[in-house]
Amino acid sequence: MTPAVQDRMILLLNHVISRETLAMARLRPFAGRLVVFHLQGWPSVLPPAPDLVMGVTPAGLFERMEATQLAGAEVLTIELDASNPALMALGTLLGDRPKVAVQGDAALAGEISWLMENLRWDLEDDLAGLVGPAAAHQLAAWGRASVSAVAALAQGIKARGPAGRSAA
Repeated sequence: MTPAVQDRMILLLNHVISRETLAMARLRPFAGRLVVFHLQGWPSVLPPAPDLVMGVTPAGLFERMEATQLAGAEVLTIELDASNPALMALGTLLGDRPKVAVQGDAALAGEISWLMENLRWDLEDDLAGLVGPAAAHQLAAWGRASVSAVAALAQGIKARGPAGRSAA
């Protein structure tokens, strides 16, 4: 099941990248290079999380690769601190970037960082193609309100600290 999930994640990533010709143009010079996302410190009580290995295509998009293709390739490794997946998810919800360690090509790492900083999924635009612009706008507004409410709740939990005590 993991390759299927990874394929869907890469399809979504490519969808977002393909809407920005500048993003594709920035990735094209790195065609043939590999990017490996590794979850460092993943809790052993959870099922193992395999690395996500992606190759940069000549079109400036990504494709899922097998770990066996790493030998002899130019690889950029990005290790995300996943020792506390719940905290990582909470931080993502609050807009925090996870702690990462990067090894490999600095130029490719810079482009990946640029992608993370500058690309956003325009879900409302995609929904408009399915349900029309008015319904998409309303659904997006509800979604933003829901995310804001959950983020406020998460911020309150984070501020209280462990066991519900005030962090102050």
